[in-house]
Amino acid sequence: MSLSKHPFYIVDVFAESKYAGNPLAVVICPEPLPVPDMQSIAREMNYSETTFLRPEPDADGNYEVRIFTPNSELPFAGHPCLGTAWVVRHVYRHDAQEITLKVPAGNIPVTFGSDGVLWMEQLQPSFGSRVSASAAAAVIGLETEEIDERYPSQVVSTGIPFLLIPVKTLASVRSAVYRAGEAAALPSEAAVPVMPFCPETYDNANGINARVFVDDLGVPEDPATGSAGGCLASYLARYRYFGGPTCETSVEQGYEIGRPSLLYLRGSENDGRFAIHVGGRVFFTAQGQLV
Repeated sequence: MSLSKHPFYIVDVFAESKYAGNPLAVVICPEPLPVPDMQSIAREMNYSETTFLRPEPDADGNYEVRIFTPNSELPFAGHPCLGTAWVVRHVYRHDAQEITLKVPAGNIPVTFGSDGVLWMEQLQPSFGSRVSASAAAAVIGLETEEIDERYPSQVVSTGIPFLLIPVKTLASVRSAVYRAGEAAALPSEAAVPVMPFCPETYDNANGINARVFVDDLGVPEDPATGSAGGCLASYLARYRYFGGPTCETSVEQGYEIGRPSLLYLRGSENDGRFAIHVGGRVFFTAQGQLV
């Protein structure tokens, strides 16, 4: 494999400053790379995800992107979409106010706010299997009474499924530990990445604290997860978590692993249709060349 024409950029996504948030490597691919090569590069980078970007848009003006974790390819992921759109704008499309990425799950529009926040519009959510509070608690090493049973523990997807687990307190979220054996005992459709969350936060300016465990994808804990954020925005709107069919809030993530992150969520439901947007800031940290 010849990589002499493959520069890469490293950015921190869902960060409020450099060296926070979720790091992402974006590899420029003027010609497609074989899947095994992309997987090897992603494993070498060893971030939650690495993206591979075709620098020329297609006939509709969309940019084709492939997304890989250290273990496998994903049809969609949130922080890779925001980070890759940032690279497209700052390398190729300096004045663009919106860039659409073409990922295997569908087209993802990303817009650039004047305040520095990038926003992605996510696909319509699907609401899947529910699990009991006791089973949900067991998966994250908690007691059943620590689960907020006013709301369901449920699988939600806007491209990647997550098991959302409502927890009562920040102390419980902080003490959560992913239990692979307990997760394996769930029905197969619920054995997916896990997001415990609660309304108590480290910073009172934020509305939700969350963690995300994606052990099966080679990422024991993710610092910031835009795809899960879209699922959470859908869930908050559907179950009127903040009292109505809309939500506009900020989500803390990554504090427990030393990568404090902040995601902005906007969600609404109207006659069964959802409008889901996830936002965050991006900081450029490094660039290089594959050899």
